[in-house]
Parts: sequence; structure tokens; C-alpha cells
Amino acid sequence: MPVANRPIKFGTDGWRGVIGDEFTFERVALVAPVAAQVLLNTYGEMVGNRTIIVGHDRRFMAEDFAQFVAQIVTDAGFDVVLTEAFAPTPAFSWAAKAQNALGALVITASHNPGKYLGLKVKSCFGGSVPSEVTKEIESLLTQEVSLNREKGKIESFDPWHSYTQGLEGKVNIAKIRDAISSGKLTLFTDAMHGASAGGLGMLLGDKVQEINSNRDPLFEGGAPEPLPKYISKFIDVIKNHRKANPEGLSVGLVFDGDCDRIAAVDGNGNFLSSQILIPILIDHLTQRREFTGEIVKTVSGSDLIPLVAKLHNLDLYETPVGYKYIADRMLDAKVLLGGEESGGIGYGSHIPERDALLSALYVLEAIVESGMDLGDYYSHLQKEVNFNSAYDRIDLPLSGMEVRERLLQQLQKEPLKEIAGKKVVDCKTIDGYKFRLDDDSWLMIRFSGTEPVLRLYCEASTLDDVHKTLNWAKNWAE
Repeated sequence: MPVANRPIKFGTDGWRGVIGDEFTFERVALVAPVAAQVLLNTYGEMVGNRTIIVGHDRRFMAEDFAQFVAQIVTDAGFDVVLTEAFAPTPAFSWAAKAQNALGALVITASHNPGKYLGLKVKSCFGGSVPSEVTKEIESLLTQEVSLNREKGKIESFDPWHSYTQGLEGKVNIAKIRDAISSGKLTLFTDAMHGASAGGLGMLLGDKVQEINSNRDPLFEGGAPEPLPKYISKFIDVIKNHRKANPEGLSVGLVFDGDCDRIAAVDGNGNFLSSQILIPILIDHLTQRREFTGEIVKTVSGSDLIPLVAKLHNLDLYETPVGYKYIADRMLDAKVLLGGEESGGIGYGSHIPERDALLSALYVLEAIVESGMDLGDYYSHLQKEVNFNSAYDRIDLPLSGMEVRERLLQQLQKEPLKEIAGKKVVDCKTIDGYKFRLDDDSWLMIRFSGTEPVLRLYCEASTLDDVHKTLNWAKNWAE
């Protein structure tokens, strides 16, 4: 089927495609006015206006597509508030809520490789729209939609000012600034050539040591995803700093392409994913900030998360993979924190959106107020709940839909009873297949909702066990 005739599908976080192939001006011209109309249908009565925020990241032609979206949407009778510059996706979610808009249309492909671009649709609440909204957008793309043709107007805005002011009010910003300016804490950041560039410097001053802050639409031939394979140079920077400065606290913070995902590197150069950061943040926010509320995790989240939640007498709620499910829960319950394995963490006291800059500030606050290196903090937590956790994930590219269908049928017709020599004792199918093994480790097999990839997740007591299980799963899939 020619690309132009393929249906446009929204995954776990928006619609994405290869630039000039699936993601074109012609197809964006179809999607943008329909998305605006569905936002009006859903939230119009609530907000009482026809205003849409339009934003973008730093990808190839992102600002061109954003300007095009603004024009198309105003032609359809909506007023547009168009960003003056790139900014984190959560800054546009913040703007949607702060400016009482219908929502936001953000041109970004998040952590995908440089050949991709996409569109995220955000609600008036400042978070991802629920599945019903994206399904309605998809269905209306195949129908004639009656749009108001009285042309709207375009205004521009600075996406950083109100957003950073809001972030400053969430943490003890003076204490963090003092620790960095005095040299008690050395902060390194990796913008991965994405939309976080300059953000922490704006908040914390010129002592922040940022790398990869320049624009590079090719992302050095990789992807702007906070994973060890993409940040080896950054890890070396931190290891070299420790050799030269064996005393004192240091940390590295890494942000994805649109700054809604985060990972960290401790002072010794060890990579810490959100599977580690989430338990640390739960402990810090309850113990020192005295926050309360439910903890929301996706099914791929670490077993350490419920253990630390239980330690602080917090309820736990589990969702499928995709932050939109966490955002839905944030609108329905009092949530302290919601987080996902891929680096997205959000807070009930903020907006129902993953926000990597706010997570960075909370991580820094945890280091400064505890006086502990992040790695030491993690070890302390594991001892406190008597649980050793090692985790990894591998992504296998799929050559076509037939491979996906074959593997799905295989899982359905021949359920796995043994994995890497261990018996399967339970299987969750809330999203993909999560197999609990007889040594209490787990393997999860799931197809990505945003790209043609099979994801394999595993948590066990040692990294050696994790890699053995993942290698077994890789051989099974191939």
C-alpha cells in the first residue's frame, strides 16, 4: 500500500512517521485541523474558547511544521498561540493549562531517531489526551468534517518564562543553587541535542556543565534517548571528573529529545534509569517533603517501586505502558507520582504530564538534602526493603508486520511455560506479556506503540541473570 494511502495511527504517545515519507505536509494538513476539532468537541464547553497552543522541539524542519500547523488550524477557525522557540513538550502542556486553551499540538518525535517527526496532542488539563480522543481523531480522518471557516488569529509566546517560574516554585531552588555555586555539588547535563538545552542553566545558573546542547537533527547518528548506548561520552566525562575530584558530590542528568524523559549517571559513572530514580523520588518526596498520594506505575515498572511505596504506606496503581494511562489516573485520583520504565515521571502536584526538568530538580533536591550520591541512595533503599534489583531492556527492530503477527500468534497458541531454565508461575497481559518466573524475576515481551520494534524487559536479582534471560528471549524472538 502506498504510504500516502496508509491510515494514520496514533500510538502510545501521538502520531509519528519518517519525514517526507509518512510524515508530510500533506498528511499533517489532514491531521491538524481534525485534532483541533476533536479538542473543541471534547473540551470546548469546559474552556469556552477556540485557542490551541502550537509548539515544537529541535528536530529537522520542526519549526516549519509548527508554523504550517498554526496556519492550517487558523484556516479552520481556531486561534493559535504559536511558540517563539523550541521548548520541552511539558512546557507546552503547561501553557495549555495556564492559558486555559483547548490543548496543545506539539511537533516532536520525542526519543526516535532523526529521520522521524511527529505530532503529540495535549489536553486542556496539561497532559496527554486519553485514547478515546486519539481514536476519534483517527476515525474522523476518513470522514468529511465540517470545520468553521472563519479564519482565526495567530499570536506568539515565550514558552520558557511561565514554565520555569512554575518549576522554581516546586522545589527548594535556593538550596540547590547554593550547592552548585559553592561547589558542594557538581552537575553535568546531557541535552542530547534536544529541547532541554539551556533549561537547567536557566534555572540553576552558569555552573551547570552541559554537553550536546547544540542543535544536531541527526543526533550524532543515534537517537536522543537516555540509554547507556547513546551516552558513553557523557559517562566518561563523569568518570574522569571523579578521578580528578574523588571528594564531593557529582551527578549527571540526561534528557531525551523533547525533555519529557530522564535518566541519571551517579558520581561513579553508573547509569541509573527511571526504574531506580522513581523509588528514590518516592522516598525523598515522602520522607523530606511529606508528600502523600497514590503511586502509579506502568506494568513494565520495577518491583522496587511497590516495595518503597509500601515502606511509606502509599497505595499503588498499575497501568498499561504509555504515559496517557498515568495521566488519566492523575485526573481521577490523588496521585503523588506516576512513572514509567522509559524515563517519564510526573507529579500530581504539577500537571498530569511527565516532566524531565521537574524530575531533575527533585533528584537534585534529594541529593542535596540527603547528602548522598545517587548510587549510595539506591543501595540504601535496596537494603531498607531487602530487595536486590537489576534491570535492562533490549529493543529488536521488526522487518515487517508479518513478523509481529507471527510472534503474537506464537505467544497466544503456545504460551511460554519455561524461560531460560526457570518455570513461569504467572503471566500478566495488561499490555504485552509479563511472565513472572519461579525465582521472582520477570520477563516482559511487548510491541512498541510508537515504532516497529519488539521490546524485551527483564528484572532479576543480578545483571548476569537479566542478560541471560534477555538473550534467551532474543533467541526465541528470532
